[in-house]
Amino acid sequence: MPRKTIEDADGRAALTAALAGDAPRPTLAMAVRWTLQRLADDVPGNSVEVRVPPFAAVQAVPGPRHTRGTPPNVVETDAATWLALATGDLLWDEAMAQSRVSASGSRADLGPFLPVRTS
Repeated sequence: MPRKTIEDADGRAALTAALAGDAPRPTLAMAVRWTLQRLADDVPGNSVEVRVPPFAAVQAVPGPRHTRGTPPNVVETDAATWLALATGDLLWDEAMAQSRVSASGSRADLGPFLPVRTS
């Protein structure tokens, strides 16, 4: 079954509302899912799993495909940090230095792929 995609107009509206602050949980969830969708579309692959619990996870970045168990390359963060990274309000190196992102594995550096394309 193909994955459900979020239309760009809906994603942008959710992202704008989420960045403005105090967005309802469904709007925040849509902003996170849409920006993760954009990352997966722009950097297709299956070597890194990017998790933003409890909202979504995607696989991205070219390289060896992961098929079973815990992936060897995992990035995990909270929604606010992910949206800041996705929009360029926070740099990857800063997020890592501040321990706002957990990244394991040799391919788990998303710095070259951020910010995601939102326009």
